[in-house]
Amino acid sequence: MWKVLASGAVVFPGLFLAFRRLLPRVFSHWSDADVVLVSERLVSSVHALMATAAGVVVVASCWNNVIHDRHWLVTDFVIYYGCPYMTYDIFAMYLSHYYRFRVKGHEEYKEHSLSTVISFLRREFLLVLHHIALLTILLPVTLFFRKEQGDFFIGCLFLTEVSTPFVSLGKILIQLGLQDCWIHKANGGMVLLTFFLCRIALFPFMYWTYGHHYQLPLYSVPLHLPASTNLGSCCILAPQLYWFILLCRKGYRLYQRSRGASTPPGGAKDN
Repeated sequence: MWKVLASGAVVFPGLFLAFRRLLPRVFSHWSDADVVLVSERLVSSVHALMATAAGVVVVASCWNNVIHDRHWLVTDFVIYYGCPYMTYDIFAMYLSHYYRFRVKGHEEYKEHSLSTVISFLRREFLLVLHHIALLTILLPVTLFFRKEQGDFFIGCLFLTEVSTPFVSLGKILIQLGLQDCWIHKANGGMVLLTFFLCRIALFPFMYWTYGHHYQLPLYSVPLHLPASTNLGSCCILAPQLYWFILLCRKGYRLYQRSRGASTPPGGAKDN
């Protein structure tokens, strides 16, 4: 019973509802869209911290033998927290989308309907697809198709969440009107750094550790792996590359805007 009560199916929706009740009392001027957005981001950060902690424990425990070492946390975290969170987050993202457009005064968003759901799926297609892919690929692979091997690599995938708290903090700082402060700029740098290391460079690292275990050079590892493994890695990595490019473009625009704001009128420079 305690596992059910402590599982993500209860914890994440419960936290979301708690934040939705608490935030309007602290920030009475916020709209429903503001409250739902920040609530979603806070719950996302909680899950990310849990996933990061689980990933660190698993990776450290399975480092000596990345193929055969096991850790109970892999299966338990995926079942009790990973899958419930992905399911919850699709709904939370929809609510955030719905209230954002409702506040803007769109007529079709006066109440929930099939059209609002379809609009959400169109606008957030890649994110929803990412969540569904994790539910339909990561869950079966973790539970049934690994032949009790590779806990280390599942732990590495948990570490992809390292960047999420920084992404969430950036959105919350914007919500608080602090987008021009040094904290937001420093956080932006951490977003790019952690996203690159833990969502992109992580994949070559996993291939390298696999090759190291079997004494294979890195370039030959894809040939040694099943085609389905390489395809799955590409399917997970591709959206990460796309999002990283978007983050870099956004960071560059913010840098240009900040640089323009700090330049005196007429382009004069202090000596």
